[in-house]
Amino acid sequence: MKTSDFYYDLPQELIAQDPLEDRSSSRLLHLSMKDGSVEHRHFTDILDYLKEGDCLVVNDTRVIPARLYGHKEETGALIEILLLKRKENDIWECLVKPGKKARPGAKLVFGDGILKGEIIDVVEEGNRLIQFQYEGIFEEILDQLGEMPLPPYITHKLEDKNRYQTVYAKNDGSAAAPTAGLHFTQELLQKVQEKGVKIAHVTLHVGLGTFRPVKVDDVENHHMHSEFYVVEEDQAKLINDTKKQGGRVISVGTTSCRTLESATDEDGVLHPGSGWTEIFIYPGYQFKMIDGLITNFHLPESTLMMLVSALAGKDRIMAAYEEAVKERYRFFSFGDAMFIDPE
Repeated sequence: MKTSDFYYDLPQELIAQDPLEDRSSSRLLHLSMKDGSVEHRHFTDILDYLKEGDCLVVNDTRVIPARLYGHKEETGALIEILLLKRKENDIWECLVKPGKKARPGAKLVFGDGILKGEIIDVVEEGNRLIQFQYEGIFEEILDQLGEMPLPPYITHKLEDKNRYQTVYAKNDGSAAAPTAGLHFTQELLQKVQEKGVKIAHVTLHVGLGTFRPVKVDDVENHHMHSEFYVVEEDQAKLINDTKKQGGRVISVGTTSCRTLESATDEDGVLHPGSGWTEIFIYPGYQFKMIDGLITNFHLPESTLMMLVSALAGKDRIMAAYEEAVKERYRFFSFGDAMFIDPE
């Protein structure tokens, strides 16, 4: 299976640069897994497709303002860092630009010195380990100094940080938003529950590997980045009970999907716990837990294109994307949504 099998042509102007004023007013492409038919609706019409007894599974991770601009203490040279993973004792794995001059021992200053850092090591893929020093609470300093780490294809400045958070975001740790959830408002979630649909929460802290292109020709040679996930005991019970009672598990986003598939055993039982997952889902994968998926439109040749193709079938996905381009849907993080429906 070739990476190029997952390529499609996308006009640049269809990449959404700004969030819509009303989260839930985006469009929804409905793709039936039964017959491959496509319907064009609005996101609020998701209510027409959900059934009493279903369980929506959302990722409640919260994006941290992980992009920091500062300078090297010795030379004053400007430097940009992106926080990727918290290690321990205020040590973070970071992406640093420009990287060549960011050698171990270099001291960094941010925000007039309210945050300082020292590069202590170079790790895989050229990332740096930085030990930070500060007075007070790190998260509050980040809120003050940091910017949202929008993906590279978004060039507009984000006016409101909250628009790159889901309305149910609560656990700090992501370098990118679980974007399928951006379409939900509290009002829409209330209507979902009133219909008799349960809502379960899992956490997966999205890493920047989400945007990393697949650089190998053969899909099976691609190595996934690892991401930290948590499944609480009561949420695992809620999801397992849904299955036992004949309900459908609908994942909101590929991150919730990867969490569920990582923590579910071969017998289809979801286990509570936490850990790191490198699960790579591509055609041929047998899904153990999810029945359907609400998701955004993904980059050509990306691992996420491979995941949705594994669920709905590559030919159906490619045909649906061709239709979405023709109908001028908005693509990627701030774009429109697709519901891959088991019905």
